[in-house]
Amino acid sequence: MSDAYMEYDGFLFPHHAVTKESMEFLANEFQFRDDDIYNVTYPKSGTTWMIEILSLIKKHGDPTWNNTVPNWERAPWIEELEAAQKLNESEECPRLITSHLPKQIFMKSFKNSKAKIIYTIRNPKDAAVSLYYFAIMSAFYRDPGSMDSFLKEFLTEKMPYGSWFEHVKGWMEMQGKDNFMFQTYEDLQKDLRGSVIKICTFLGKELDDKAVDSVVENSSFNNMKQNKMANFTLLAPGFMDHEKSPFMRKGIVGDWKNNFTVAQNEYFDKIYKSEMQDCSVKFPWDTSIQE
Repeated sequence: MSDAYMEYDGFLFPHHAVTKESMEFLANEFQFRDDDIYNVTYPKSGTTWMIEILSLIKKHGDPTWNNTVPNWERAPWIEELEAAQKLNESEECPRLITSHLPKQIFMKSFKNSKAKIIYTIRNPKDAAVSLYYFAIMSAFYRDPGSMDSFLKEFLTEKMPYGSWFEHVKGWMEMQGKDNFMFQTYEDLQKDLRGSVIKICTFLGKELDDKAVDSVVENSSFNNMKQNKMANFTLLAPGFMDHEKSPFMRKGIVGDWKNNFTVAQNEYFDKIYKSEMQDCSVKFPWDTSIQE
């Protein structure tokens, strides 16, 4: 195990973000509230995008909050100890909270809460590519080495937060519950306005057309890339090196085609078919993977 990671309950986590103390605080002291809204993702699957969307929805499309407060303060990561402690004291209502935790750990504390969870999923090939470049520039991950060696780790449980497959299959067990919805990165790209309306409906939040238009405009990739409150350029030095790779890199669908070799793609497809054959939920990328 790399010094970059710590192990808790059978999962690896970046020790800069997650500690044994933070996990114990979450399990024993964190106070879940029924009006909380949780933005849950596997890393590099649309986390920042959903923070921007939820922040704008909360403020009825007014971008002031998004443009003046860093996203990690608007929707803190629950697995970070200081953030979780501040959330316990917060009088915000509803609280927007972000997490990369696998369901197996998250639910030990969440239990019977009525809080709403939005789980954003991305084609694992694109998630892998995005995570590869993030690992290059981020202190949260160890040096990924070559794309070939990185993919072999990505396709196993040796990655922080577990494998993509176990993460997704675990959270998909929530499908059908009133307080859970999943949103694909691909649908956000294809129809952002329609996705925003769907999210508003799930949250019971009524926005007029002008407010919805503002959410769409201010959560565009170009807006986020230029917004210091969203692009992580305000993060303390040492955590991310934007000279190596920008945090907001491309924000597109299908970038894996520019990075995978034919052999890597075939290997990925083989593992995907094996891991996801029993998953009842079908995703936009399934057809291309299974051809």
